[in-house]
Amino acid sequence: MILDASAVMAFVLQAPGQEVVAEALVAGAEMTTVNLAEVLTRYVLHGAPDKAEIIRRELPVTIVPVDEDLAYRAALMASQTRQAGLSLGDHLCLALAQRTGDTVLTADRAWRDIAAAINVKVTLIR
Repeated sequence: MILDASAVMAFVLQAPGQEVVAEALVAGAEMTTVNLAEVLTRYVLHGAPDKAEIIRRELPVTIVPVDEDLAYRAALMASQTRQAGLSLGDHLCLALAQRTGDTVLTADRAWRDIAAAINVKVTLIR
């Protein structure tokens, strides 16, 4: 499983969908460095850099560095996902799922509508 920042936030905040994410973490989920940065940035901007550090150290997820292949894949899908208003982090998350063939977990409902166009499997956590 590949985790989007929204899925990780549901897990960290113990929000609806956290159980689905917890199962994926136990099974060896992955996320990109950019998606991790999105999660950590939320805590830093809300005045909780210590919490960001704890999450960085203790989140049981494999972090996948963004390489040239992921950057290229993310760029190629931009025209197909433009209408959904996805961020660069979103594109990189989807690019990782496309490369690995794994399913993406997200709370972002717009991804469901674009998944087939970019050959990615998406599961909504709630």
